[in-house]
Amino acid sequence: MLKSLLQVLLASMFILLLAALASAQSTQDKSTTLAKVDSGSTEKTEQQEMREELRALRAEVERLRAEVEQQKTVKPALDSSASGGTSNNAGSPAIATAPPSAPAVTAAPSVAPPVTATAGTSTVATAAPESAPPTKAKIDPFSDWDWTWLNGNPRTKDAAFDSKFFTPEIRADVTYTYDFNKPQDNSMGGSSELFRSNEIQLEQLGIGGDFHFDNVRARFMTQFGMYSTATVRNDPSTAKGQWNLADADRYLSEAYAGYHINALNGINIDAGIFMSYIGLFSYYNFDNWAYQPSYVSSNTPWFFQGLRVQIFPTPHLKIEPWLINGWQSYGSSNSRKGLGGQIKWTPYPWMNIISNNYGLGHDDLYIPNRGRVHTDNSIEIKYYDRPEKTLDKMAFSFTGDMGCEFGGGVSCHGDTAGGPKQSFIGYMLYDRTWFKKDKYAFTIGGGQINNPGRYLVLIPPINGETAASAAINSPYFTGNPGDPFKAWDSSFTFDYMPKQYITFRWEYDYRHASVPYWSGAGGVTPPPGSNNGFPQYYACSSGSSSMQSTLSAAESACGGGASSVWFPDLRRDEQLIDIDIMVKF
Repeated sequence: MLKSLLQVLLASMFILLLAALASAQSTQDKSTTLAKVDSGSTEKTEQQEMREELRALRAEVERLRAEVEQQKTVKPALDSSASGGTSNNAGSPAIATAPPSAPAVTAAPSVAPPVTATAGTSTVATAAPESAPPTKAKIDPFSDWDWTWLNGNPRTKDAAFDSKFFTPEIRADVTYTYDFNKPQDNSMGGSSELFRSNEIQLEQLGIGGDFHFDNVRARFMTQFGMYSTATVRNDPSTAKGQWNLADADRYLSEAYAGYHINALNGINIDAGIFMSYIGLFSYYNFDNWAYQPSYVSSNTPWFFQGLRVQIFPTPHLKIEPWLINGWQSYGSSNSRKGLGGQIKWTPYPWMNIISNNYGLGHDDLYIPNRGRVHTDNSIEIKYYDRPEKTLDKMAFSFTGDMGCEFGGGVSCHGDTAGGPKQSFIGYMLYDRTWFKKDKYAFTIGGGQINNPGRYLVLIPPINGETAASAAINSPYFTGNPGDPFKAWDSSFTFDYMPKQYITFRWEYDYRHASVPYWSGAGGVTPPPGSNNGFPQYYACSSGSSSMQSTLSAAESACGGGASSVWFPDLRRDEQLIDIDIMVKF
């Protein structure tokens, strides 16, 4: 480009010099008499030749100018696609709102048309080299419209830093939660986001980003803080076999490698740990409309480990099949892998439709013949959009889930031959309103679930219980086939967003369960306030383990009848507030 500009400058200077010479020659012609040539001669005079050369040079300058303007037009498109960025509807740069999987597509440069210069009675043509006609540039999937309003999608429009090789990402999430049940051990249950009461806690610190070069892709994101402990405790597969998968992967929320194929509107093939987004809400609270999502989201997977293929037939459609180790798991609880996939469709800039489906997997630890199927479907609608108004935007999201388990003594419908009913049905609905050019927002929402058999209910952390130890069946909160569990919740959230990279959040939640489930004032930790290491057995009032899984045997082992056995304080209701600071660059 610099070379072309120098060419234009030099040519312009040369034209001015020739013009000056022509002017001098014209003055000399007026004062002297030129020798006349033969009347029959057709040879051009020197002055005519100079004029023709001048016209030809002017044509060359116009051609060079056209090339320079063309390069100015193509270069920004190439830079934008290389960095994964686009422009939103307002014209400001924006990060592509598809997951980090969205491929980068470059614009095809067009060729400048030939320029023709007429010099007197002759024609001098400077034709551009032959080339195929210009083609329409492809766009990155889900990047031509502004999707920062979506629940579960980051609202940042600009990358703080970017390069052709790496796009960094930094996330920090700090929360203060106050549970009105006032558990004495500060330990809360029933959540994938809130774990400690009356404390300021680092929920998540993520440092990572996306590598992208020559169609090769990789992404990683760390998870330090409460997530590195709380997330892995809900995965029973780590108890099977050796090599301590929980410790191997606990500090990584995402880690995968892949390749982009330039077909259709892009095809990505990735393998590793990646987000599932079953339940619509993002694993990262900065991206969400509320901090504590309803049960449909909080009790279903945040991550999968395995292989995925993302196919983009159009810029507004993604088809994504999965071959994975299991349901929210680093490993496989049994020998059979899980199959699933996602379909995402955005037919209009105000509508987002997602369907996740899962099947085939045997995901109950130590029960190899029990299968699981699940369908999760969401729709998001932006039904009001007036950027110039004080009340500038309104949208809602609705998610519905259904699933069941079958075999191994349970059935989807509770028939006599198959065993008790083991199913999941739930929904959640949220509505959000933005004010003052998205600087403030208010969200109201909630939902319900019915999960007999409790196979997707988050096990309360009684005496340090985890999903793996719960497979042996805790004596305090059981997960036997057909055990009932129904729950509903509601939340009110207010956000202050002075900059696109930070959110200050205040939220109130009320949650109810049909059985004692939430931590009460007595807490869920045996005395003197620490776990005894045997969550599968009753604990004595002294804090030691009875080493017995039946109450009568525990009473005898603890030596004092019913009063000698310790019980956690579980309640049917929970009210809480949380105050959060969340950052994303």
